[in-house]
Amino acid sequence: MSARAQPAPADDRLWLQRAVLVLVRPHEVLTGLRDDSEAAARARSEAVLALVLLSGIAAVLWTPVAGTVLNDVTLDWVDVVVWAFLGGSLYGVAGYFVAGLVLYAVTRVVGGVTYRQSRHLLAFASAPVALSLFLVWPVRLAVYGDDVFHRGGADRGAGNAAFVVVELVFVAWSLALLAIGLRALVRR
Repeated sequence: MSARAQPAPADDRLWLQRAVLVLVRPHEVLTGLRDDSEAAARARSEAVLALVLLSGIAAVLWTPVAGTVLNDVTLDWVDVVVWAFLGGSLYGVAGYFVAGLVLYAVTRVVGGVTYRQSRHLLAFASAPVALSLFLVWPVRLAVYGDDVFHRGGADRGAGNAAFVVVELVFVAWSLALLAIGLRALVRR
């Protein structure tokens, strides 16, 4: 492979910065997904991987299974971290490919994007869910401690409902980014 085909390290860092920038200037970042060349896709790959894994971890922590992980007395916090990382990684990667395929099929009707563009758009649109891992979960753990991972713990009632609403705001933000990205990619 020639040196010209390899992305410059600066391109990789630029897309890692854009993974954060998409939260405040989404149109600017998401229009960059129009370039579907191999070099551009390779430059985005680290940012896409980070977003997919982080949003997968955040998503798996909101599943009903997360509320029962520590019910087994032989498990501890290390087990929760390993479970969240492995389960979230699998959850994120599966969502990346399956939801990417669904998005690709849907966009074929309205002008279409490539399968890679649809997957990359999903990854960048998931940035708010990934952000919730760093904003919502530390607060939730500070408030409820390990009751978050026990069935019937103190994390029930109005307080838990407030956390659910906040998480739904992050999901709505992600859906808005997805709509912005679709509009940017379909309008060429």
